[in-house]
Amino acid sequence: MLKILGYVVLVILVVIAGVLVYASTKPDSFRVERSVSVNAPADRIQPLIADLRRWAEWSPYEKKDPGMKRSFGSITAGKGATYAWDGDKNVGQGSMEILEAAPAKVVIKLDFQKPFEAHNTAEFTLKPKGDATEVTWAIHGPSPLITKVVSLFMNMDTMIGKDFEAGLADLKALAEKR
Repeated sequence: MLKILGYVVLVILVVIAGVLVYASTKPDSFRVERSVSVNAPADRIQPLIADLRRWAEWSPYEKKDPGMKRSFGSITAGKGATYAWDGDKNVGQGSMEILEAAPAKVVIKLDFQKPFEAHNTAEFTLKPKGDATEVTWAIHGPSPLITKVVSLFMNMDTMIGKDFEAGLADLKALAEKR
């Protein structure tokens, strides 16, 4: 009986080692992005992104936990604007700061504390396309080993991508409503 238990433990350790070795071969960074064409000029769309108080109108993450605790810094729009949240398992806990708020690009530093620590960058780019504007929402950052292991079982592009698609659809509807 002890011999069988020893083999079982050995097999489990070999499987765990195999998963860790395979995960370590994955890329050291990730990027997820989605785009939408909005029938509005960039100067109508950019303020909806660069004003953190306006995110409640279109961000899918704001809708996932209506009871989420939110706090804003003394600056809420443009470069230097800050926002922090503390919510349930659907949104976790973290903060963001706008690092750049140009007419065609908004760059945001994202720091997550829960459900796990992560430090990423979100970028919104706005490119004129005739009478419309192509809006791209992207997130990128490092992929430490734990993220690589999780990516073996969960596809981050699919998971985050559907949220970006929903947020961009709401942003489009809001910008085109005016």
